[in-house]
Amino acid sequence: MAGLWGGRFTKNTDDEVFAFNESLSFDHRLLDNDIEGSIAHVVMLEKQHIISLEEKDAIVKGLTGIKKDVESGALDFAGEYEDVHSFVEANLIKRIGDAGKKMHTGRSRNDQVALDMKLYVREQIVLIDELIKGLQESLLKHIEDGLDTYMPGFTHMQKAQPVTVAHHLGAYMEMFIRDRGRLTDIYKRMNFSPLGSGALAGTTYSLDREYVASMLGFEGATRNSMDSVSDRDYLIELLSALSTVMMHLSRFSEEIIIWNSNEYRFVEIDDAYSTGSSIMPQKKNPDIAELVRGKTGRVYGALISILTTMKGIPLAYNKDMQEDKEMTFDAIDTVKDCIKLFDGMLKTIKFNKEVMAVSAMKGFTNATDAADYLVKKGVPFRDAHGIIGRLVLYCIDKDKAIEECSIEELRDISDVFDTDVYDAISLKTCVDKRLTKGGPSPERMKECVTFYKEYLANSERLNQMLYKRS
Repeated sequence: MAGLWGGRFTKNTDDEVFAFNESLSFDHRLLDNDIEGSIAHVVMLEKQHIISLEEKDAIVKGLTGIKKDVESGALDFAGEYEDVHSFVEANLIKRIGDAGKKMHTGRSRNDQVALDMKLYVREQIVLIDELIKGLQESLLKHIEDGLDTYMPGFTHMQKAQPVTVAHHLGAYMEMFIRDRGRLTDIYKRMNFSPLGSGALAGTTYSLDREYVASMLGFEGATRNSMDSVSDRDYLIELLSALSTVMMHLSRFSEEIIIWNSNEYRFVEIDDAYSTGSSIMPQKKNPDIAELVRGKTGRVYGALISILTTMKGIPLAYNKDMQEDKEMTFDAIDTVKDCIKLFDGMLKTIKFNKEVMAVSAMKGFTNATDAADYLVKKGVPFRDAHGIIGRLVLYCIDKDKAIEECSIEELRDISDVFDTDVYDAISLKTCVDKRLTKGGPSPERMKECVTFYKEYLANSERLNQMLYKRS
């Protein structure tokens, strides 16, 4: 098959070359975007008197018919078509004759595919943003429920200081806020139409590129035609942002996996999001969390692949750039699936409040507060640090928490201790008194909850603004 360039060639493309070169097997998902862009293009061609009204109407009707027939199953992607663009054009010509041959006037496949990918990616950014928002809403419910649920905070995987479930989960809320901000930034930066750039140097036809851009909901047309057809920065940015989303999900998954273990028992994963063992009947495995953690590497791979592909490509378009699609499609699908499943797992997860509180006490997370107690009694901090260190050693030997020691045991370590120490080192006091901005106190976290609710309400309007049609 000689393809769309048959006039220049005297031989058909070798079958193996065609199979290696084709992209319809994966770029067929761009069909709706290709038809949407083509309709806008021919409407503009007619407005500019480059084609007739009758030709425009015939092309639009033909394209609409192709879309409906593919959706209904009456038309499939079988046949020797190199890509989705040639599939659409060939079927259009079959249906309406010579008028279909005018659809491509004033454009190249280079700017056509650049447009299709931008239209597709733009839609996917909105869908991913909405999925993360849904995850945030699930997270917010746990934050509200966990305002008074004490747990140990960790550094170096060692119990450090007491926090609350609300405070811990609030850290992930902040991460996802930044993730959505990155997606918004990418959307705004990429939202310029490349259509009309031609192969690389524009065209002599009197195209109205701004008109097409407006029809398709872009901020405007791109400024440089060479950049327009060879730009894949927005895909690199997207895959970087998606890699960061997956990194956050992976960290969260790792904690759920740890918390779900027999040693911690901080959480109970719902049966619907767990699996068992084929040989060990007692097992309840956190497979969804593990798969999310594992699939993070898959998204990272897509980012590294496109960076490697693009690093040596001179201007303007080169066939190497066809490699941008499969990896991007796969990364987008992976991220959407991971967010959906993680959200379902999070919605149904149960926090074992008593187990978490006991873990905080037994882990000496109030040791810093005990040292502060001594400092307030006049003991130099370095001496207080040493006293509490000896007290912890004593408690480890006796297998008890600091607050489980009698006042006599405490005074054997330091006669500065008095009965008011028990209130000073209670988990409630330790948390409540951390009133600095960003701290875990209920007062500060309630302020965060108010902010998160306002943020989620306002971001609904942001999504509507992101993807609009003029």
